[in-house]
Amino acid sequence: MAERPHSTFLQARKPVLSRVIKTLAPQFDYISVLGADDRGISYSATPGETRTGEPTWVQRGFVFRAQKNGVVAEYACPDIDQDAAAFAGKIVPVMEKLLAAPGALRYPTIPDEPLNAEFKGTVEIDPFTTDPNLVLSRLIKLREELTDGHIVVMAQTRYECMDVSRLFLSPKRDLMQSFAWSQAYIFGVSRRGQLSKTSYRPVSGRSGLELLDNLETSLPELKEELVLLLDAVKIEPGVYDVILDPDMAGTLAHEAFGHGVETDMFFKGRAKAAEYINKRVGSDLVTMYDGAAGVDQCGSYLFDDEGRAATKTKVIDKGILVSGISDTLSALALKIPLTGNGRREAYSHKAYARMTNTYFAPGESKVKDMIASVKKGWYLSRLNSGMEDPRNWGIQLIAMVGKEIENGAFTGRIASPVFCSGYVPDVLGAIDMVSDDFTLSGSGFCGKGYKEYVKVSSGGPCIKTKMRLG
Repeated sequence: MAERPHSTFLQARKPVLSRVIKTLAPQFDYISVLGADDRGISYSATPGETRTGEPTWVQRGFVFRAQKNGVVAEYACPDIDQDAAAFAGKIVPVMEKLLAAPGALRYPTIPDEPLNAEFKGTVEIDPFTTDPNLVLSRLIKLREELTDGHIVVMAQTRYECMDVSRLFLSPKRDLMQSFAWSQAYIFGVSRRGQLSKTSYRPVSGRSGLELLDNLETSLPELKEELVLLLDAVKIEPGVYDVILDPDMAGTLAHEAFGHGVETDMFFKGRAKAAEYINKRVGSDLVTMYDGAAGVDQCGSYLFDDEGRAATKTKVIDKGILVSGISDTLSALALKIPLTGNGRREAYSHKAYARMTNTYFAPGESKVKDMIASVKKGWYLSRLNSGMEDPRNWGIQLIAMVGKEIENGAFTGRIASPVFCSGYVPDVLGAIDMVSDDFTLSGSGFCGKGYKEYVKVSSGGPCIKTKMRLG
């Protein structure tokens, strides 16, 4: 196993940053700095072309946060001067001007409890030291093994890895974390005459190139699925019993009560969930968590972008909504616990309350028994997209594969795509079976209002509920 090294860029500047914080501390009620140095590498193989590059997540820089008389201001920069006193002198007038802005919001003083901690993740195969030609040849082989030139006519593969390194300093906090996360995909296209269908398999985790082993094992199932999709039917619109696979169920959790319980939305009056704390929102079988601690996936970390330690937050407890997930400022304003969910798209962006790893807790049912309980319905998998309305609690999911179930058995009919919709309390309230298995996937990302993207994961068990399909 290869341990991820801390950024030499951040380590070289840490002594100066410590002196800057010490110089600024007497002038403000609170002061801190977050340093980010995230490097990345990406590979792709499409018919006739291979490519390497950098993912969009790459960043390097610092953001200082100051508070005075309740007002909070931030100063972001790509690098710092080596003269701590001179650099502190440059920051102060900028901060003072921001802090004196008319109409600025005031918050309780940001806490700065003592905490010294560090984390170094590991990978088995380091993508940053592996010969790029070996990676590309492996991706080429994967896509060639999926295609047969007759039915599966095209395939493409992609792999990317981010090496994340973060430093956080305040008068009482000294934190450092470095870890890698990877994601890989294989997409395939099948064709019969003018009809084309597509499907995919993703893999992800806080790991390196060893992740590609999981793509290889998924090829036979994906090839069979691509063939079956050519005979896909259209679903007659209506309300059906549905079994959602872990990826679909995780997205339901993410969309239904992930965005809906981000407490900066509570503070802004944009989330209906704020009215339902300690009230029933689902059946007794529904327990849901979000947290960067407690599980190990792409949404995991030691501390968030505001220097708060990661936690595991129980959002729903046996159908009762019990907690939101918070950034520091909204938590202070609402006088609720700080959950370590303050995240930035990049060092130069604002911190918001954001999800990390969002999932339903496993239940006690076997998937085969869940299928056997369905008189007429569908097993839905291969998530295409999901969206929600946190103000009105509407939700929509799109599955690329729906397998028909009648009288407790698969009929062999497949539908694609399948649009699923519903009112969140109705969907969660109708959950009557939850499987005893558990799977997380971090192959996607999450935006806040079509911007401010961060890496997340979601999943859990399979769930059985009712939704409107079309």
